[in-house]
Amino acid sequence: MDVALQPPDALVRPWRTAALVTGTIALVELLVLLAIGGVALAGVVSHRVQRAAERRAHEAVQPKRHLTHHPTVVRSARLPRSETRVLVLNGNGRQGAAATEASRVRAHGYRIGGVANAPRSDFGRSIVMYRPRFAGEGHRLGRDLRISLVTPLDGMRARQLHGAELVLILGR
Repeated sequence: MDVALQPPDALVRPWRTAALVTGTIALVELLVLLAIGGVALAGVVSHRVQRAAERRAHEAVQPKRHLTHHPTVVRSARLPRSETRVLVLNGNGRQGAAATEASRVRAHGYRIGGVANAPRSDFGRSIVMYRPRFAGEGHRLGRDLRISLVTPLDGMRARQLHGAELVLILGR
């Protein structure tokens, strides 16, 4: 019994085998050329990047924008203490601390606009906050109570103050 070693198609169409071999060789050549080109391109790019990095490292450091310190101008208080209302908020979590501090604020001549708990009870320091145009009154209250942290109103809306011009949040 005679058995053919090659399929009958191979004898009829020999160009298929040649095309597959030629295509495979061309693909391998293409991959080799791409690898060589990638290595060459990476060398050029990395060399340029390295030169630019060295140039920037040796340049004098220049700030991106010029910052100037303008001292805050605090106008003197316009309202007397008897007409300045203070909202006292307990921000330290100790029960009754706001009421005790409200008595101390009242002893300095201020009117109490309200006593309540702050939204949080983890304030590390006491803070005096003031509404716009009441910076002088806020700094005066800070001096009277020996509180150094005096800032514009932050985190509260004017309607939450119940008519008070200043807010005192008690810290630890």
